[in-house]
Amino acid sequence: MEHFLNKSHGKFGFVADEEPVLRIKPGTGERIGFETSDEVYRQLHEHGDMDQLTVGINPVTGPVYVEGAEPGDALAVTIHEIRLIDCGWSVSLPGSGALQDRMTDAVFARRVPIDEAGVHVTDHHAFEPRPMIGCIGTAPAEGNNSTIMPTTGQGGNMDLMECRPGATVYLPVEVEGAYLSIGDIHAIMAEGESSFVAIEAEGTAVVSVDVVKSMALRGPRVELEDEWVFVGLGDPVQESIKRGYEDMFDFLTGEHGWEAGDAYAVMSAVAHSRLGGPTGSSAPDPLHPMTPIGAVTTHHLPKSVLRK
Repeated sequence: MEHFLNKSHGKFGFVADEEPVLRIKPGTGERIGFETSDEVYRQLHEHGDMDQLTVGINPVTGPVYVEGAEPGDALAVTIHEIRLIDCGWSVSLPGSGALQDRMTDAVFARRVPIDEAGVHVTDHHAFEPRPMIGCIGTAPAEGNNSTIMPTTGQGGNMDLMECRPGATVYLPVEVEGAYLSIGDIHAIMAEGESSFVAIEAEGTAVVSVDVVKSMALRGPRVELEDEWVFVGLGDPVQESIKRGYEDMFDFLTGEHGWEAGDAYAVMSAVAHSRLGGPTGSSAPDPLHPMTPIGAVTTHHLPKSVLRK
């Protein structure tokens, strides 16, 4: 990689009034390594007590200023690889996640070794790593977007399995320079993230960045080898699903010139919808319980339908 941003640059928000830690030109292919931190989970493992934490949850490394990025553009962030260290963490935070009424004891925190044999979540279960980026986003036009929730149109704590090596994540630009930040790497995560935190892990996300001019998005979009993924955001979850499907419909009719009836019929046949990360399980923010929840959903369109 041409640039490496260590975890000392971690911030607890997406905001444009921070001094950028790096300025880059888009489209050069230069690779940037964003190192992330797992210190909060180490402390929970050591102390088992939220009150003894000296750091926050989900720091994001950055921000990176992208020259030429202007409001109304989109940032295209291609994920080339995610390098994990030797362990991750399985954690239960009281009052959070879909299993909060089953995991009712004090903080549960387990160190999860990672080696050539896999991610050892128990003494008898090792799974192949599926590393992904949980938190990726740009800065809002004003204010400070949370690194926990709610997820916003500029990204944030989406916790999407699709944000993995080989993917390109498209994020709306609302301020000059975009101010890209990345954090919250997972070693492996099941869809829906029942636990609220999955198997968290420190690591380095290696990405390159480009700018797509005049690509006005109202929410993130992910391009995979064989499909487009439209991220729905909203509260309640029905609103999230509605917005995700609308963005897919507009992609077909507006960007690809399809007739409305064709888009409607094809989506009915092959466009799948799934719950996204922690907001899909109605998990409250453990540090800010009054924060609105909202929901993240994903809507999948096979690229094959675009071929004539």
